Amino acid sequence: MTTTMADMTPAAVAPAQAEADDERYMRLAIALGRRGLGQTWPNPAVGAVLVKDGVVVGRGWTVRGGRPHAETQALKRAGKEAEGATIYVSLEPCSHKGKTPPCADAIIRAGVTRVVSAIEDPNPDVAGQGHRKLAERGIRVDIGLCADEARRVHAGHFRRVASHRPQVMLKMALSADEKVGRAGAGPVALTGEKARERVFLMRAQSDAIMVGIGTVLSDNPALTCRLPGMFERSPIRIVLDSKLRVPLASHVIATVRETPTWVFGSKTASEVSEEILVERGARVFRVDSTNGALDIEAVLRILATEGVTKVMVEGGPAVAASLVKADLIDEAVLLRADKRLGPDGLDALADLPLSALTQASHLLFRGSEQLGADRADYFERA
Repeated sequence: MTTTMADMTPAAVAPAQAEADDERYMRLAIALGRRGLGQTWPNPAVGAVLVKDGVVVGRGWTVRGGRPHAETQALKRAGKEAEGATIYVSLEPCSHKGKTPPCADAIIRAGVTRVVSAIEDPNPDVAGQGHRKLAERGIRVDIGLCADEARRVHAGHFRRVASHRPQVMLKMALSADEKVGRAGAGPVALTGEKARERVFLMRAQSDAIMVGIGTVLSDNPALTCRLPGMFERSPIRIVLDSKLRVPLASHVIATVRETPTWVFGSKTASEVSEEILVERGARVFRVDSTNGALDIEAVLRILATEGVTKVMVEGGPAVAASLVKADLIDEAVLLRADKRLGPDGLDALADLPLSALTQASHLLFRGSEQLGADRADYFERA
């Protein structure tokens, strides 16, 4: 664990057992925060654990909609036991008053004597000020424990702050000959049940799921989380549809009252089509387009402005290729099946070779995982 700020007194080197305990409690805080992925935007999914005399006295995580925050939840559960305790948080406690009072102030009032924070919040309204406020009140502040793990969990928040766009994760199911389907054949099942369950979980941990109009017309996907008891965690659905021609009978429009759908069209698309979609309950946004292709960077900027921090992209080849060309892929999950589709299969990235993604200089191969008969390959921006 790295420590604190230049004006803090360096802490004594903790015994091995104390360091192990710190790591265990921080990993618990990160795991608790992960519960909120896909549910807390525009706020980050933070976790917090309060420990006193070796006993967990309070736990908390950011709840749906982004508030209450994790720290105040943990402090509420701990009650008077928070006095003299250590709080482990997966992200720096906020120091500014937004829609809720600052978490740093709540920690001070509760009498917490030590704060272990995984990573500094890049939000300009925080950016070290929470840590500084705590230290100035005599609270020991240790920063950096499990920072890499916390950075991955908060990747969407960090990306939105730094790049003014959401974190983009591309998911593709590939045949053994690296195809994604057959033209005009409708949905083609490539992967097995375990891989499909993983996809549903990935959806539940994303703020939004994005497809192109081609996928809607050919597959008519529901784009929901169909794990038992998790339908309500389905992300908002984003359809890239330059001409605003998404059928009203398609799943993404017919069920818009259950799971929100946002449609992005070109600035020249029909006003009447927009009015009909809005009447059905969809939100419609317009961006510039070139030769029928929407300005994908403008789409992502709007999503960030709306509070979206992480987008899962599921289709199709044209959308995936546009993101690769624009260097907008931050994570990729390739689900590889053992079926072959043959020469009439659709290439994964339209006019680009798959190597444009898998061998991109900015993407690192993180490893593979077996999911039943299928294999998942994971990539991450360096």
